[in-house]
Amino acid sequence: MAVDYLAPTKDMAFLIKHVIDLPTIITLPGYDACSEDVIDAILDEAGKFANGVISPLNTVSDNKPPALSNDHRVTTSPGFTAAYTQYVQAGWNSLSGSPEFEGQGLPELLATATNEMWHSASMSFALCPMLTAGAIHAIEHHGNEHQKATFLPKLVSGEWSGTMNLTEPQAGSDLAAVTTKAQPDGEHYRLSGVKIYITYGEHDLTENIIHLVLARLPDAPKGVKGISLFIVPKHLVNADGSLGARNDLKCLSLEHKLGIHGSPTAVMSYGEKEGAIAYLVGQPNEGLSYMFTMMNHARLNVGLQGVAVAERALQQAIWYAYDRVQGKTLLESEQTPSPIAFHPDVRRLLASMQCRTQAMRALAYEAAAQLDIATHHADPQTARRSQARVDLLIPVVKGWSTEQSIDIASMGIQIHGGMGYVEETGAAQHLRDARITTIYEGTTAIQANDFLGRKVLRDGGHAIGLLIEDINQISHTLMGYGDADLQRLGQQLNEGARILRQVIDWAVAQDKSELAGTYFGSVPLLMLAGDVLGGWMLARSVMACEAQPSAIDADFANAKKHAALLYSDMVLMPGLGRAHLIQNGSKALRAALNL
Repeated sequence: MAVDYLAPTKDMAFLIKHVIDLPTIITLPGYDACSEDVIDAILDEAGKFANGVISPLNTVSDNKPPALSNDHRVTTSPGFTAAYTQYVQAGWNSLSGSPEFEGQGLPELLATATNEMWHSASMSFALCPMLTAGAIHAIEHHGNEHQKATFLPKLVSGEWSGTMNLTEPQAGSDLAAVTTKAQPDGEHYRLSGVKIYITYGEHDLTENIIHLVLARLPDAPKGVKGISLFIVPKHLVNADGSLGARNDLKCLSLEHKLGIHGSPTAVMSYGEKEGAIAYLVGQPNEGLSYMFTMMNHARLNVGLQGVAVAERALQQAIWYAYDRVQGKTLLESEQTPSPIAFHPDVRRLLASMQCRTQAMRALAYEAAAQLDIATHHADPQTARRSQARVDLLIPVVKGWSTEQSIDIASMGIQIHGGMGYVEETGAAQHLRDARITTIYEGTTAIQANDFLGRKVLRDGGHAIGLLIEDINQISHTLMGYGDADLQRLGQQLNEGARILRQVIDWAVAQDKSELAGTYFGSVPLLMLAGDVLGGWMLARSVMACEAQPSAIDADFANAKKHAALLYSDMVLMPGLGRAHLIQNGSKALRAALNL
């Protein structure tokens, strides 16, 4: 049977209050009301809501996905509409929204923790507010004042939802192939085309859906430089804010997917009649850069989905491992059968799942904290430095964490044995749900190419060099402790930083003629960076425990120490072997081409 989800609020609170730079966060302009007591209260209430309201929907929606009627309306899975209404009424959607648009103005760091809970409880359910958050960011940063006033208050509250429309049947990740057209028509445009893979493109949770759509103007240049961004509401909005006529758009079909069954993934048709009324966002032909505002937010949250599904798979595996009694353990003297949790290899799998999940969570929270500093710090130089750190971390959080989540969910199935391969336990759902995270919002290869090209090579390795300096500082501090285990942890982290520095220097030094060979190792480089950064975050967790022994109970601190040591031995050190492939990319590419 599927196991109920319990939000790991203790670990979340520890990261936010003791590992991440909370004093800096709560002193940022607008965050002064976010005290530790407020954080504890919100995490506690969010945990109750995730556990009690959203989590029961996970298995139900997997078995009973949304349905499309003959009149192109979508009915979501049983329980979704009631849960979403509660979600909006409780104010969860507006948590980090700007007070200018009736949001609560709380830090993104805190919203990241609650978002993790929603995704762990039901990834399918949480996808709706996730896409809405992306639409909010795009309109807030690039829309005009009228667009902000018209759409943002209802999007921030969650009364309306948002979507992101990029992909077309002939254009997957290659947005240069987008053919959707937008014709000028007075103060607005008439848009026509078909978009696929549109998450929550049609549903019954909100009274209006605000589609953000990439399209081309008649005189647009070819390629990605000729793409514009448009707001296309399902229902037009009257001057007084009330809903007007239905726009010329509809859902043609719903995709039948491997996982996230409860999330309606729509094929959307725009402008079959007179053309869908659309409103240009910002300047013509700048749509791709605007969409990246939305996409980067989504990529951070997809990385968080990796954390969330890993946590869900971990909880399922722990429960089963302690419940399933079979065989005699090699660790006990008794001759009676024991729970499989005490069998060495099962223990190895559980340890790997747990330490990696903790590392993933910590790195995602660090990225969210840096985003808060980048967007709210009064000092422009500090804000720019944090934004550079965010830009560097996003492809790692997205690419590395999601790849880890698939491995962790697969381990969860392995622990269940044959029972993991049948749907009855729920373990298989976690793997099916996790599988999409490495694909949508930019595949792992796209994240790796972005990391290598835009975040490493473009600035000659400067930004990641500063990060490696921070890692070295932590490793040297650990090596200075009297505890032999902590010294070893510091030495291994220092070796990880050294190898990462080595391959970064190698990549930067490569001739342009060897560019294909360099990119042959882009995914291994991204995974290497993730392994090292995960170790860095767990090392920071250990140091937080060492620095505040009176604030953190001894058993919890000891568990953090052992998680860091296990991660270093099981993930970090073996992962350093990727350096060989990265630095021999050209030779490996030529060999691969001759297969």
